[in-house]
Amino acid sequence: MKKLVVFFLLIISAGKSFGQEPAKAPPPARPLGFVIPADLEKVSIPFEVYNNLIVIDVLLNRSLPLKFVFDTGVRTTVLAEKSLADLLNLTYSRKITIPGAGGEKVVDAFVANNVSLSIGRIQGTGHAMLVLEEDLLQLKNYLGVNVHGILGYELFNRFVVEINYNKRIITFYRPKDFRPKGRFKEIPLQVVDTKPYIQGRFVICGDKEITGKFMLDTGASHSLLMDKDSSPDIFVPEPNIRSILGRGLSGNIHGQLARIDRFAIDGFVFEEVICSFPDSGSYEVAGLHNIRNGTLGGGILSRFHLIMDYRNGKLYLRKGVGYKKPFEFDLSGLIIRAKGVYLNEYVIDFVRENSSADKAGLQIGDEILEINNIPAYKLNLEQLLEKLNSKNNKTVKLTVLRGNKTIRVQFRLFRLI
Repeated sequence: MKKLVVFFLLIISAGKSFGQEPAKAPPPARPLGFVIPADLEKVSIPFEVYNNLIVIDVLLNRSLPLKFVFDTGVRTTVLAEKSLADLLNLTYSRKITIPGAGGEKVVDAFVANNVSLSIGRIQGTGHAMLVLEEDLLQLKNYLGVNVHGILGYELFNRFVVEINYNKRIITFYRPKDFRPKGRFKEIPLQVVDTKPYIQGRFVICGDKEITGKFMLDTGASHSLLMDKDSSPDIFVPEPNIRSILGRGLSGNIHGQLARIDRFAIDGFVFEEVICSFPDSGSYEVAGLHNIRNGTLGGGILSRFHLIMDYRNGKLYLRKGVGYKKPFEFDLSGLIIRAKGVYLNEYVIDFVRENSSADKAGLQIGDEILEINNIPAYKLNLEQLLEKLNSKNNKTVKLTVLRGNKTIRVQFRLFRLI
């Protein structure tokens, strides 16, 4: 993984759902929710991938083109920037407070009803949408591209969803029209409180294999996360490193990173998997310890061609191009945040202790001007991070601005786990 692992969606998915207010007028003639046109059996749309997250194009209220993260872990559509809702003069039925892991207030949000969302040829009407009063998600800053919100469950619940990471295509089928084709492995899928779960087997270290329950979360960029509080068999192996694992609405999520020996989904087996172990209470799993042992994020899901059928409780998997790719974590020790109108100005947001970057003297707040003699503004965030994670033991040269002083440093990328 190349940058800040994204957990910001978990805090919203852990909250209550916000459905449509009782109708005060006769219902519209067209059906509510997402609909595939009658003359089509399926609808396919392209998507982009940023830090293992799926980003799709969405047309809000038939007029405003936006980009949303496509997330199995979120039950209610979320718009992160209230200014966009104000631009469309959306009206709100009520104001709510989204709590953090400890129940404290994190951010206020407004509930907008009767919103329309168009995704390719799929039309959606009568939706409820949460509009955050303050953009604490900072999606665009940590993905390096203008991303405006999150949606997921309403599509996964309505359709059978096929995600082809190789071709960057999502295909939606009506459940009654779907017939699996090709050499897919069928695996039982359980949907609990709008979230999809499967069973996985894992060996942390040694010979003891454990079976656990894991949520499939396309809105998290990590490969694997395990909740230490969910089972006495889950522990952090050696060696491990402390780091910021991700970001939620209530702030950074701290924990440890380590490799586990093996993780398997039915006959699909991964070895030397990098696993996140968040600190107890550091992210929003309160009350979920008896439901799941962890989550599978985009770092593993993107290695498959997959189909999710919520209605019939089935997951179909087939190996993708990246199936055998080794699991790696950030080699530099840096978390970078994009800023500016064009998101091509880069600031160091975190320096991991004892990392190569730390030993080179880099500090939080340093602005990156050049990397390997290439002006930083000529690169997007993905390209910049690629150079910071290109190869173990590779030398990187950075020029940074600290206050009014220009500083040049050089260090080697180093694998800590």
